[in-house]
Amino acid sequence: MPGTSPRPLRADAQRNRDRLLAAAVRAFAHDGPEVTLEAIAKDAGVGIGTLYRNFPTREALVEAAYRNELNRLCDAAPRLLTASPPDVAARAWMDHFIDYMTTKRGMADALRAVIASGGDPFAHSREALLGAVGTLLRAGAEAGTLRTDADRDDVLVGLCGVALSAAGPERRAQAGRLLDLLMDGLRYRAGQ
Repeated sequence: MPGTSPRPLRADAQRNRDRLLAAAVRAFAHDGPEVTLEAIAKDAGVGIGTLYRNFPTREALVEAAYRNELNRLCDAAPRLLTASPPDVAARAWMDHFIDYMTTKRGMADALRAVIASGGDPFAHSREALLGAVGTLLRAGAEAGTLRTDADRDDVLVGLCGVALSAAGPERRAQAGRLLDLLMDGLRYRAGQ
């Protein structure tokens, strides 16, 4: 029926889908677009038919894997806020962001193939990321632990700069130091 939502997946089908997405992220980030769909299915512990039932094309799998990582990152913001003070949650989320950007960079060739086939995996990325950053900044401003004048777009650009300048696992410690500096700037004059 038009306008109705698809039925939720059975628990076992959802587990298979989740395992496929996790395996795809690992494979595309590590092996790039050369990885076979059979290898991804095997890594996920499912048959190739299960992969094709969930993702009828390679591009559909790449796009779903990318969107899943984006959703996990953005969904982490409110979850972190329930477990930690806002400034601590914001700093933890920044670490998640760097991990996400590292994965995205590893998937770059696979994502380019999606774009070449007419897909747009990045259509809602910026707004979703700005929403997560905004949630963290508002909570910190309300708690008096982060500046009230911090702009979410400026913070996202700063995070992207850290991710670009300290790319790769060998520079992860430097990325952490840069994030600490960014957090110091967000805490400066907080509560005044």
